[in-house]
Amino acid sequence: MQPGNQFGEFLRARRELLTPEDVGLPATGRRRVQGLRRGEAALVSGLSPEDYLRLEQGVEQNPTDDVLDALTRALKLDDDAAAALRNLARPTPLANRESTSAEASHGEAPEGLVGLIDTWPNQAAWIEGRLTEVLAANPLARALSPLLAPGTNLMRSVFLDPAARELYTRWDEMLVATVARLRTLIGPDIDDPALAQLVGELSVRSGEFRALWGAAELPTEGDTITRLTHPQVGALELETERLAIGSPGEASFGQFLVILHAQAGSDSETALRRLSAIASGKSPAEAKRILPAPVPIESKRRLP
Repeated sequence: MQPGNQFGEFLRARRELLTPEDVGLPATGRRRVQGLRRGEAALVSGLSPEDYLRLEQGVEQNPTDDVLDALTRALKLDDDAAAALRNLARPTPLANRESTSAEASHGEAPEGLVGLIDTWPNQAAWIEGRLTEVLAANPLARALSPLLAPGTNLMRSVFLDPAARELYTRWDEMLVATVARLRTLIGPDIDDPALAQLVGELSVRSGEFRALWGAAELPTEGDTITRLTHPQVGALELETERLAIGSPGEASFGQFLVILHAQAGSDSETALRRLSAIASGKSPAEAKRILPAPVPIESKRRLP
């Protein structure tokens, strides 16, 4: 394939998800290749094998609308995947698109809120945009993981960064939750070029993402506990709060404040306080000397 041929890679990735039976072709028994063959994809698209090959190899880079429609039908693309295909064929500069939500997702986090979360020593907090990009993060969040550094995209990190597998104790569940959340966040705005680019990239680079994005349904309400394994303080079980900020018309509309905090008196609270000490400049050895916080008298009375 030609260098940078994301359109062709997307076609290949999508046809590998289908079987001959999926597109109305007879089964051929055991196959040496995964999914549809190029010739089969060409057949159900109504294209010649040569024309389809030129598209997938990146030799032909200006498919007509009729060709894109045929590929959409043949490869069983849903609305999101079809939008991604069209954006890869004809990228639209984000600056040329009038969309308040898209602009908000690439904007800046509210300055006052950034200053507020920076004062929280024992709660990891960050602000993310509509497409899960990290716009700002407090010191404890950055100490929790480099994946939470401003400028990163959590979708890309979870699916493409090997460090995510080490950090999240239940990585498979995190994949499902992340895709379900993105579907909820974008709503009906599937023609956002930034979304199409993100979906197209992940569809090409991650088999796990392709399978989840193509699933008919995903659970929208999952566990509110985020389970992590940190290399310096060990296991963490943190309550997760996700709060929408901003109103329609405001620059921050479409952004979310995410907070991870531990239950009072738990081992995770002690671990988080130790990590906060490390983030403030103490050595890991000094941080280990931090003792568990005392349990309030009222809480002690409720203990069995």
